[in-house]
Amino acid sequence: MNKPLIIIGNGGHASVLTETLLGQGEKFIGFTAPSEEDNAFQLRYLGKDDIVLQYRQNEIELVLGIGMIGPNSLRAEIYQHFAQLGYHFKSIIHPTAIIAPSVILGKGVQMMAGTIAQTNVKIADNTIVNTGAQLDHDCSIGQHVHIAPGAVLSGAVTIGEGTHIGTSVTVIQNITIGKNCLLGAGAVVVRNIADNKVAYGVPAKEV
Repeated sequence: MNKPLIIIGNGGHASVLTETLLGQGEKFIGFTAPSEEDNAFQLRYLGKDDIVLQYRQNEIELVLGIGMIGPNSLRAEIYQHFAQLGYHFKSIIHPTAIIAPSVILGKGVQMMAGTIAQTNVKIADNTIVNTGAQLDHDCSIGQHVHIAPGAVLSGAVTIGEGTHIGTSVTVIQNITIGKNCLLGAGAVVVRNIADNKVAYGVPAKEV
């Protein structure tokens, strides 16, 4: 039997996750946010994030509804805070996602509508693969990564922890992108990118 859910956050990304989970028959206790506000699905406002601590770890699952627009630590900090306290984040797979049997998913991974993950792809904890993104064979994606809508990673691409791959970015095969990078929307990546870099353009150049 599935455990009831608490979703952390109440913005656009949280709404997409909520609708997906309600469509899969999941039940919510409510949502957390810095202050009380309306919820598009009439979920109950529970309080600030630490209200979660009033629930036992084995009685609930958490959904991390905070999105990620470029490298930032908020999503990772929230995930790590509650994970270290023994809370479990639910992995979410939209019913239209195509995931090969050999794919390995970490904890709290979110595979949104129309995503594709091919043979031997590995996706680490708390990563978002957003709408329509495609990961071809043997890609390795680190923790706390956001692959934005429409991005395409060709075979054997490696993405470091905390990196943001912008909307409709294309990465050719066998490329390594470091930690905490930002790839601007529409970039075409044809060479490796080191840690902590911003790159954009066709072909992508570090700036």
